[in-house]
Amino acid sequence: MGIKLRLTAMNFLQFFIWGAWLISLGSYMGAELGFSGLQIGSIYTTMGIASLFMPGIMGIVADRWLNAEKVLGLCHITSAVFLFYASSLHEFSSFYWAMLLHSFFYMPTIALNNAVSYAVLEKNDMNIVSSFPPIRVWGTVGFILAMWIVDFLGWTQSSLQLYISAGAGVMLGLYVFTLPKIPTSSGTDKKSISSVLGLDAFVLLKNRRMAVFFLFAMLLGAALQITNAFGGPFLNDFKTSYPDSFAVKHPNLLLSVSQISETLFILSIPFFLSRFGIRKIMLFSMLAWSLRFGFFGFGNPGDRLWMLIFSMIIYGMAFDFFNISGSLFVEKESSPSIRSSAQGLFMIMCNGAGAFIGGLASGLVVDYFTINGIKDWESIWLTFAAYALLLAILFFMVFKEKNKVNR
Repeated sequence: MGIKLRLTAMNFLQFFIWGAWLISLGSYMGAELGFSGLQIGSIYTTMGIASLFMPGIMGIVADRWLNAEKVLGLCHITSAVFLFYASSLHEFSSFYWAMLLHSFFYMPTIALNNAVSYAVLEKNDMNIVSSFPPIRVWGTVGFILAMWIVDFLGWTQSSLQLYISAGAGVMLGLYVFTLPKIPTSSGTDKKSISSVLGLDAFVLLKNRRMAVFFLFAMLLGAALQITNAFGGPFLNDFKTSYPDSFAVKHPNLLLSVSQISETLFILSIPFFLSRFGIRKIMLFSMLAWSLRFGFFGFGNPGDRLWMLIFSMIIYGMAFDFFNISGSLFVEKESSPSIRSSAQGLFMIMCNGAGAFIGGLASGLVVDYFTINGIKDWESIWLTFAAYALLLAILFFMVFKEKNKVNR
């Protein structure tokens, strides 16, 4: 099996694990477990809390002491154990702690997956920027397939979605042990205290341009958790007014259009990065997030279904131009010795602090616009749209791109 195919399989399973529950868990928690908006948002903040420090810690371990592919495998197996446990729980407090422990070990795997892919491609003398997107796109395919399986089996409001995810996690954990070894950078050279502690990646923050980039990565990361947590509950609330609509009967299938869109935008990243640079790419992403939320606010499963579909399509640009392009940008700005730590820092900012802010804030916004159990979804989504638009304006004003990503 060729190295690209092996990395493709790894990326496929990496996001199959997440796709099995990330989009539909909000529906399960709201409909079956009876959690409030703030409680649902709080569960999603577990990913943010974990990403504040666990990707950095695991990146340090992978850079300094244990081969990255081994760290990746151990994290997947451990996270799967806690997901199995969470599937049996029904009370908020215990469910929260189980998902938090799961997140402690799953969230670092996203950055480690990128770091391992980059290292293996580099070791085989392949261009990372041109070779990685076609590999990473299969991660999105895995995410979509997992969503479809859960939807067709009728498990969008069932704990069985967690079993599928955990099983795939164990499978991937064992698989990555067979990948080429990614040696640590311990070597024999004398190192500073900051190097030994794995703080190398934080030197990137001394550069004003990079500091601004990471700040907006955090603020934009807040937007990502909003539709993850409440996209499903939003569509489920149309059951009374549009009971026979496709969007209500198959919410995961409609939401998966977002991931299908991702596959197209991922493949376009090398072109857009070389043509426009990271500054314009990030602006495109922020404006796309604003449109994503805006069309959700005005759409419905009936005569305005086209608005919901367009919202799903624009999500591909919103997510990829921020998440994937941002990761590639950080890769280009970092030396190989701090590759894993730098990817961990990117995760800390967008999937850590950003996700934590987004999870709590979105839950509070949803509860604020909920009166007598009825949610004013139009006001909810337009609030989020205004937030993304404000970010775009501020980013345009303060971020200056020195050079485009080199090819």
